Amino acid sequence: MLTIKTVGRFFLFSLVLSILMLNAEVHAAKDSAKPAVGDKARDFELPNLKGQKIKLSDQLKKGPVVLLVLRGYPGYQCPVCTRQVGQFIANAAKLKTANATVIMVYPGPSKELVKRADEFIRNQSLPDHFQFLIDPDYTFTNAYHLRWDAKRETAYPSTFVIGKDGKIKYAKISMTHGGRANAKAVLKALGE
Repeated sequence: MLTIKTVGRFFLFSLVLSILMLNAEVHAAKDSAKPAVGDKARDFELPNLKGQKIKLSDQLKKGPVVLLVLRGYPGYQCPVCTRQVGQFIANAAKLKTANATVIMVYPGPSKELVKRADEFIRNQSLPDHFQFLIDPDYTFTNAYHLRWDAKRETAYPSTFVIGKDGKIKYAKISMTHGGRANAKAVLKALGE
């Protein structure tokens, strides 16, 4: 015999299950919106620390692009980002041989972004085929669905290799601070 209490519990269970399934579908849709191998990379234009605008499509005319999305300033300069950038600079000659431009994106709120980005890159000597760009107020990060919208977070650390045709040949999006792409994997994707 069904009681009102049993029917109420069944209704509540069904409602909770529906909400959980909808939430899972929303997260799956967000994940599928992230750039993936085979996708056409969305064009973007961001400033460097001198205020000069750099556009992805212009860089692709020169050759493939390695796109490194850094964490920016989540309250500190990320040591894993520093190590990753150092590794790519150490492999600058091999990246140049592959005719690749390396674009590093440093996202964050526009207030103090230039100051924080300058602190991050100040002691690095960037090769001429490297670009260090800032992403004020996460415009690029949101467009690429890479915003890590949690306390003391900014963007999912990500690496992409984009061919001259604008298609993504390699993609690695880390949902943690570690697990980053290394130069060896990127050079392999570039055919080196």
